[in-house]
Amino acid sequence: MTAEPTTTSGAPPEPPPTWRFPRQFWLANLMELCERAAYYGFFIVLTLYLTQVAGFSDRETGFVAGIFYAGLYLLPPFVGAVSDRIGFQRALLLAFGLLGLGYFFLGIFHSKPAVLFFLLLAMIGGSFIKPLITGTVAKTTDKVNRARAYSLFYWVVNIGSFSGKTVVPSIRQGLGLEYVNFFSAGMCVLALLVALFLFRPTEAESERKSLRDVFRSLRSILTNGRLMALTLIVSGFWIIQAQMYATMPKYVIRLRGEDAKPEWLANVNPLAVVLCVVLVTQLMRKRAAVTSMLVGMVVMPFSAAAMALSTTLESYTGSEVDLWLVTLHPLTVMMIAGIALQGLAECFISPRFLEYFSLQAPKGEEGTYLGFSHLHSFFAALAAFFMSGFLLEEYCPDPKTLPEGLSAAERAAYYAQAHHIWYYFIAIGFTAAVALVVFRLVTRRIDARRVPGTAS
Repeated sequence: MTAEPTTTSGAPPEPPPTWRFPRQFWLANLMELCERAAYYGFFIVLTLYLTQVAGFSDRETGFVAGIFYAGLYLLPPFVGAVSDRIGFQRALLLAFGLLGLGYFFLGIFHSKPAVLFFLLLAMIGGSFIKPLITGTVAKTTDKVNRARAYSLFYWVVNIGSFSGKTVVPSIRQGLGLEYVNFFSAGMCVLALLVALFLFRPTEAESERKSLRDVFRSLRSILTNGRLMALTLIVSGFWIIQAQMYATMPKYVIRLRGEDAKPEWLANVNPLAVVLCVVLVTQLMRKRAAVTSMLVGMVVMPFSAAAMALSTTLESYTGSEVDLWLVTLHPLTVMMIAGIALQGLAECFISPRFLEYFSLQAPKGEEGTYLGFSHLHSFFAALAAFFMSGFLLEEYCPDPKTLPEGLSAAERAAYYAQAHHIWYYFIAIGFTAAVALVVFRLVTRRIDARRVPGTAS
């Protein structure tokens, strides 16, 4: 009999990583694919729906959409504690049930009170998904193949995002804006059927967190000066990023007409992330987390600047830009450029922020801390959508609010300064970048006093 190979320490060598995973892993990814297609298909047109179908003003839409988006990033740690109590599979069924009902009835009932109620259902249901599905990925993998598992999971998330936003324009333009909700509801029903009939959760020993534990961790994070300072600074990036959903769809349609497809423009972001994230990670692997984030923060204002330059480009090229294989309007060209820069900046910022955040957690609290790692998106959503409503009303108003009987020239005058919206986000981006430089200098000095030669 041949002896098993061993390492120099006498222990058997670790098996090589593989792309083979348990059935439950693939089913969890299938459910994630359905949910992400539903969510991004719905969310990219949410502000359009709230204004055009439900009758909210731009400002009211900013408040409603901002609270919905912010809630999705604040609630997961709390609903995670609830999931521990009711059981994994019941929590999945509850999540997809609430999402399906919320989306479906948003397609039927369009009064403002009904819309607010069913948005609340969808927000609560969506809050369950992230801890449940990512928890399944963790439970169905080990340290040998976990990196590959999460890379697959990341691809699935982006494929879901891309596919949902690709399908939606045909539904919106062919059937009507409210019918997008039925697409999202259908995807959630499909995920619910998978959870009910095919998926069997992998039970693993884990420490249960009570709501009291979650609140205690939140209080600890909120009183961690360094972590909260960085969270608020990085929120500047996400305020600009959120404009892809808060401002961009209305901005493009109001300037280019109902035939425009802002959903397809938004797909440039996941495409850029998928293409660049591995290269950026490799490039910055030896750099400190804050250094990598700083590169992304410097890139981000140029994203907003690109979006603001469409009128300048049009003054040189006219209404068409010849790009060899295709001819595009200058606004479309600069939107693609700006959104691509957002995706590039995200590659530098998002993974390294999670790394930094996790290292600030007390021992044994890493999981609960990471549950709040998207606090920056909570703060950013409130600021981004609230601002968007005011800026749209000022510079790019709803056509229904304009006086009747305007000539084409008079109507165009109302939108002549629409690109000024992006100037505000250029200022926010540069302010956040400068703030991160100051943060880096201050924390390096503090760390150097504690341990000579240490840099943050």
